[in-house]
Amino acid sequence: MNIHEIKNNYNLVNSVDWEMTPEEAIALHLEWGPLRSQAYYNSRDNNNETVYFVINTWKRPPILTLIRRRGFDSEDLGTFRLPKNLEDEFMKEIGQYKGVYAVEGKVREWLKKELDV
Repeated sequence: MNIHEIKNNYNLVNSVDWEMTPEEAIALHLEWGPLRSQAYYNSRDNNNETVYFVINTWKRPPILTLIRRRGFDSEDLGTFRLPKNLEDEFMKEIGQYKGVYAVEGKVREWLKKELDV
């Protein structure tokens, strides 16, 4: 799915958890780790679904991915690049480190604007 297809899928866009981080998604679906609030989630089972964006910098260029996670299952719904200026700024902010990062700050602002959120 590209960014325009995601934008046109209102149910999908409305299901995005903009506060979800990669660490929190793992804690919710795969471990019994700490969460932002235990009251935020009803239960931990395969019926819980989380949709969120991450930025993966393990390969260059960094890739923005929309993920749907349900229990132990994970599905990449869409993968695309950031605009060059945001890509460069993001990599500078994280010190060029490899990893999987939450979508925050200017990247989140740009993405929400692109998706009309």
